[in-house]
Amino acid sequence: MIHLLRPVLLSGLLLLTFGFVFPGVLWAIGRLVPGTAAGSPVVVRGRVVGFERIGQKFTQARYFHGRPSAVDYNAAATGASNAGPSNPDFQAAVRARLDTLLRQNPVLHRGQVPTELVTASASGIDPDLSPAGAYAQVARVAAARKLPPAEVKTLVDALVEQPWLGFMGPAHVNVIRLNLAMDAQRP
Repeated sequence: MIHLLRPVLLSGLLLLTFGFVFPGVLWAIGRLVPGTAAGSPVVVRGRVVGFERIGQKFTQARYFHGRPSAVDYNAAATGASNAGPSNPDFQAAVRARLDTLLRQNPVLHRGQVPTELVTASASGIDPDLSPAGAYAQVARVAAARKLPPAEVKTLVDALVEQPWLGFMGPAHVNVIRLNLAMDAQRP
């Protein structure tokens, strides 16, 4: 009986620590840092139009499109399809996305399409693109808004966020911020 007491006490201590204390500390930190616990709402003219940390579905030609989502951008049900690259359903979905992307962006060729534009992220709600993913869409967005492509590319350049401390993650562009900047430029 004495041999069972130590593992039971240790299990109880671990349950309290990682089941209640640790999540409580993370929750408190989230409440103390403004805007981060709620997905960083983006407010335009007093109205929430989206979330900086949660990807949204943009389908109009005048907007930059984010990564595809395996959960239809539902933040309450994040996740990936869990289908591997050899899965026929996954291959068919990627081919269909690629065909759609090439139809929407006729200046692109198959070899120029960044992988992120045809594959979903692990969360299914990734809000960012690599600079290459944004640049691949410049011609379409510029044509739809009747702007010079160089002007749209300059705006993308201005919104590229470099890695934190120069090495923490890749450079990226927040899609909703980019689309809002495009709307501010020429609605």
